[in-house]
Parts: sequence; C-alpha cells; structure tokens
Amino acid sequence: MPPKRPPLTVEEQEKYDKLLEHMKSIKELPISSDPNEKTRRPLDDEEQAWVTKECMLRYLRATKWKLADAQKRVEGSLIWRREYGVGELSPDYISPENETGKQVILGYDFASRPCLYLFPSRQNTDKSNRQIQHLVFSLERVIDFMPSGQENLALLIDFKSSTSSKNPSVSQGRQVLHILQTHYPERLGKALVINIPWFVWTFLKIIYPFIDPLTREKLVFSEPIDKYVPAEHLDSIFGGKSEFEYHHDKYWSAMCEIADEKRKRYMERWHKLGGGVGLSEAALPPAESSKLPDELLSNTKTADEAAADIDAAELVEKTTGVTVEEQLSQVSLQDKSS
Repeated sequence: MPPKRPPLTVEEQEKYDKLLEHMKSIKELPISSDPNEKTRRPLDDEEQAWVTKECMLRYLRATKWKLADAQKRVEGSLIWRREYGVGELSPDYISPENETGKQVILGYDFASRPCLYLFPSRQNTDKSNRQIQHLVFSLERVIDFMPSGQENLALLIDFKSSTSSKNPSVSQGRQVLHILQTHYPERLGKALVINIPWFVWTFLKIIYPFIDPLTREKLVFSEPIDKYVPAEHLDSIFGGKSEFEYHHDKYWSAMCEIADEKRKRYMERWHKLGGGVGLSEAALPPAESSKLPDELLSNTKTADEAAADIDAAELVEKTTGVTVEEQLSQVSLQDKSS
C-alpha cells in the first residue's frame, strides 16, 4: 500500500496555495528554453493534467519549500517537456532500443511501486540521444502504471555480464541524473542494484557528487531484493519466482497498449472532473473495482492496488501466455503454503 504522507502544515499549505494560484494564472509559456525563442503558447490539456496537486507538492518538497524555486522549476519542466518532445516519443521510434529487453516494466514492490528493470548487459545500440529518450519513455510509461495514491517507482538494475562499453558514458550518466532530479523530482522510491563490477563502482564514484542527498538515501546495493519486492512479482534473475522471458514482439505492443489505455482513462477522468491544473492524482483515474476478481479484492488491498495487480497480470498474460487466472491460482497456492 502506498505510504500516506502527513498533512501539510499551515505554512506548507500557504505555499502550496500560492503555487497553485501562480500556475492557474499562467496564460502562455515559451516552447523552448532558448532565450532567443520568442514563440509562446498556452498550456494544452496534457500539460494542464500534468500539473496536479501532487506534482506541485513534489516540486515544493524538492526545493525544500522555497516557493520561488518551485515556481521556476515547474515552469522549467513544462518548457523542457515541450522542447524534449516527451509527448511525441512514439513506441515505434523507441522500439529498436528495447528489442533485447534492456528496460522492462514488470510487477510491483511491497509499497505498490511499479518496478522498472534495467539490464545494461542487453545494450543493443550505439550511444546516442535516443538511448536517453528511451529511458524518458520508460519513466513516462511506468508513471502510467502507478496505482492511485502512488507517486514513486522502484528501479531494479542488474549489472551481471555488463561491460564498460555497454554502460553509459559519464556525460550520459550526468544527463540522466539531471533529467531525473530536475524533471522527475520525488519519483524514485528505491533503486535496487545487484552484481556491480569494479568499473561501475568507478563510474558511480565519478557521478556520486552530482547525486542529491535524498536520492543517495534511496540507493540499495547488493541486498536481497525480496526484502522489497514480493517473490511472485520479482524476476528470478533478482531471486524472485517470476520466470519472465522477454519477447519483444509480444511485450512491447502489450505494454504500450495497456499504458495507452490507462492514460486514456486518466484524461477522460480529468475532463469529467472539470480539467485545469491542481486536480489530485488520487482521483485520476477511478479504480474499476467491479471488473476485478474476488481473489484480489481482499481486506489487505485497496481497489486501486488490486487494479495495479491486474495490470501487471495482464501484461504477463499478453507476453508469456500464462493467463491471469493461472497467475491468481499460483499466488493463491503460495499464500496458502506460507
């Protein structure tokens, strides 16, 4: 279950209200960070839907509740999303980067965070900007898979059989860090890393000064991963019970299809609630509990958590052929035996 945050203090609420008022007052923003670029345009529906209550609170926390800094950073991320073309990164364009399954969204950890697996040893392309775009695309999709009330993801990285030529360069590492810390603040819940070779330790030492202290606290090295992720959701490579085999022709279209459907529901709900900035992610989208199997609607799961389990199970069914019912039966047997 996603952890509940404590209520805002009076001072925090005042700063949030001012940030909300400021974002509502914005009529136009530049299309580029280039100071010579004069073209501006209003926020479209997707951009307004991105500026949720929780989004603004994430930026306030990331800036240690400095209102002016939070305002600047939210606006900066909106401009970056336009300039980088986040919404225009299509599955067909990104697909070649993931033909070997070097990035996989699969399952949820104990805190209901969707898991994004990275396998550097499966690197299949030369260093290019599209490799960075691939990670941005994956981040956007893993956010689509977050259940209501969840703001974080779990990142699982296996460096086994990786070589120095297949790992990102220092400049790429710094670029990725900048994007994560500047434009996806407070999104990383845990980073679970195993099988780290000496050259990766060297790489980490070089970029470590650029990692902010809050992110450092979320890094976990060479610990048993089943402390953080249920065995049935955890890839066997990481010590779990999920014998997932990546088949690009099945996985890629299925993952993108499910993510697109979830995003469609999100936007439909956003429109029904009146649109605009400042809506709560907890209401986007509503859980479709009437469609969920009884096995998942237990006293220990909310409808949204159960919906998240179904999304994970449907993705496994479409990519491996193991039906949702068979997966539920396996989980039920595991529960009875434990």
